[in-house]
Parts: sequence; structure tokens; C-alpha cells
Amino acid sequence: MEQILKYFPDLTPLQKKQFEQCLPLYKHWNEQINVISRKDIDQLFERHLLHSLAIAKVISFKKGTKVMDVGTGGGFPGIPLAILFPETEFLLVDSIGKKIKVVNEVAAALELKNVKGIHSRAEAIEGKFDFVVSRAVTSLPEFLNWVKDKYLVNSFNSLSNGLLYLKGGNLDEEIASVRGKTTLYSLSDYFKEEFFETKKVVYVKRF
Repeated sequence: MEQILKYFPDLTPLQKKQFEQCLPLYKHWNEQINVISRKDIDQLFERHLLHSLAIAKVISFKKGTKVMDVGTGGGFPGIPLAILFPETEFLLVDSIGKKIKVVNEVAAALELKNVKGIHSRAEAIEGKFDFVVSRAVTSLPEFLNWVKDKYLVNSFNSLSNGLLYLKGGNLDEEIASVRGKTTLYSLSDYFKEEFFETKKVVYVKRF
């Protein structure tokens, strides 16, 4: 929890409580449905919660923003972002039903009214969103193809509507086809832990 407060010191008492609840909740559900690797569960705050919150260093979602988290797994980055932005609507989507069960159980336990989990593929989702978020589900070109028609046209946040993708390593090849519409944000600029050294938020403007 200290890691979260180090980088996000202005949390409300409710937000602090919700983040603190995440570890026992995920430990409980992970014993039944494996959504986080066993070796990673004790690193939940750094490798999952804080990593998800990197998106909040790039943009602060305004009230009424609609966000779809594709390939959410156990709820990352959607659930940590939903705690941080309670007036933003989050639709968390995954093609594996048992993972969405965990998402909805965790969201209910945290009393997150702004989260809905759906068992579906991104392409089958109806409706449009201001932003799509995700954590390295597949190669960027393939992912962009899944969500290319999912964006609302009119933007009202500090960034134009588009994709915010958490990914590590050398991304030159993956962003080649969308270079003019892409901005890379290095997480090492925001977080000092070694885990974040090669990780980035990839922002791709709607096109």
C-alpha cells in the first residue's frame, strides 16, 4: 500500500480502503480461479495495481468518460483505474468467462458502481468508448484491428480519444504502421522501481 500512496498521495479514505482490500480479495479468488501467477500474487501492489495506475500518470479521466478494458484478465488495468476514477464508466471485457467472474466478484466486494464485467471478445461488443485500455494482450497491430471501430468521435479529455496500451520492451516494429498517431510514455519517468524500467504506456490516437 505504501507504493500506491508514494505515487498517489491524494487518495480519499474510501480509495485507500479499496486498494487495501485488493490483496486479500485477489488472494482469495486466486486460490479458486488462477488469474494472477502464483509468484506474482505477493507483488500485487507493484506488478498489477501500480502498473495499471501508470495510465493515470498519462491522463486523468474526466467525469463521464467511458472506458473499455479489453482482455482484462482478473481486472487489470480496469479495477485499479475504476477505484481512482469513480466518476468514469468502465466496461471490463475478457473472452474467458471464469476471469470475468472474478472481476465481477471483486468489483462487488469493493462496491465499485462504475465497473461492469462482460464475457465477450472485443469485436463483439456493441457501443463506443472514449478510450480503450489494455495490458499487452497481443501485438499492437492485431489489437488495433480488434478495437478500430470502438471509439466515440468527440473528445473531451486532455488526450483525444484512443488506445492506452501497457506494454514493455522495444516497440519500434509494432508502432511502425501508426507512428504518426502514437506517443510512448516511459513508466520509469513516473515510477522508480526496477520493474518499470522497460515498460511503457503506448497511446494511439483514434483513426
